[in-house]
This record gives sequence, structure tokens and C-alpha cells, in this order.
Amino acid sequence: MIQIGFAVEWVTLIMKCISTVSYTVNINGKRGDIFKPTRGLHQGDPLSPFLFLICSKGLSSLIIMSTVEGSMKRVKASRRGPEISHLLFADDCILFGEATHKGARI
Repeated sequence: MIQIGFAVEWVTLIMKCISTVSYTVNINGKRGDIFKPTRGLHQGDPLSPFLFLICSKGLSSLIIMSTVEGSMKRVKASRRGPEISHLLFADDCILFGEATHKGARI
């Protein structure tokens, strides 16, 4: 996020949100025990879609840069169709590339 222009203070705040999150479950109106996830944010967390959008913008820029430099090749779904390197949707990322040993290593 710093690479795409976010302030260090903001990135630090977001990292605190990710690394210090805790949850509790209400059952019949009574709050249960607090528990902490071991892997950061999960699907369904209100912050998750926003972080995906921010990080996917950075990832998308890196992929585009790789295709422009020639280290990663795009593919076509049809002869006259557009070249595709990646698709981002909701919280998923699909990468397309050359089906070779070199393409798999990149």
C-alpha cells in the first residue's frame, strides 16, 4: 500500500486492524468468550472488501508492468478477442499466462 501512495500512518493503522482483531459470538443475547483468529481478516469481515480493492490495484499494476516488460505474456480467448493477463472479481484473482515452463515460473 505504501508503494501505491498510502501514508505510512494509514498503513500502520490498517495493519493494527488486521493483526489485533478479535471476535465474540452472541448466543441468545449473551456475549460469548472472545477469540482471536490466527490468520488475519476473513471473508465477511467489513474491512476485507476494501483491503482487497486496495491491494488488487497494486497487484494489477504489477501484472500490467510485467506484461509491458515482456516477462509475462497475455492470452486470448479467441482470435479477435482482447488479450487477458488477469481478472479480479469480489475477492478472487485469476491469472492467465503462457502454458510453458518459463510461464509457470514467473
